[in-house]
Amino acid sequence: MSLQLGQIVPDFEAETTQGRLRFHEWIGDSWAVLFSHPKDFTPVCTTELGETARLKPEFDRRNTKVIGLSVDTLDRHAGWEADIAETQGHAVNFPMIADPERKVATLYNMIHPEADPSVTVRAVYVIDPKKKLRLSFLYPPSTGRNFQEVLRVIDSLQLTDRAKLATPVNWQPGQRAIIVPSVSDEDAKQLFPQGWDAVKPYLRYVETA
Repeated sequence: MSLQLGQIVPDFEAETTQGRLRFHEWIGDSWAVLFSHPKDFTPVCTTELGETARLKPEFDRRNTKVIGLSVDTLDRHAGWEADIAETQGHAVNFPMIADPERKVATLYNMIHPEADPSVTVRAVYVIDPKKKLRLSFLYPPSTGRNFQEVLRVIDSLQLTDRAKLATPVNWQPGQRAIIVPSVSDEDAKQLFPQGWDAVKPYLRYVETA
């Protein structure tokens, strides 16, 4: 199936390195990041898993759970996690789905036959507490993912869910945001009593810090 932004993501049950889980139940009232790896013992993904483990306190601070997926088995995951701890200096501290039959990978459109029908592409899905897909990335095998960007996107999504705002290019938390065009100036006075900088009628910057 093709996953579309705003859709409720498919639920599933799977074995993971932290026990069997049902995905929607596991997410609960949190945000979630589901990211896939072509297979275990791949060099780029080894660095990514170590970095994600290092950043787990940042994901926790954003009420966001992280879960990985590979088409390999739990015993291979265990061996890989030992390598990750040794080489990256951070032990994997989140669940890794074992998907040898590619059931979850197929459900989430992570198998691209034109690339390699035997492994998953390197996907990233950001899912909100309503179980809706809010962001999807697909990365080539040769390029490591930027998890600082994943955190930045989560910050933007959480801010713009709370207020009628959008975030401009290269936005970082604490920087000014944009009042969405659907909000009239009259309504904006109520929502943003601190005022705003109107560069154009449709481009109104407001401080968020």
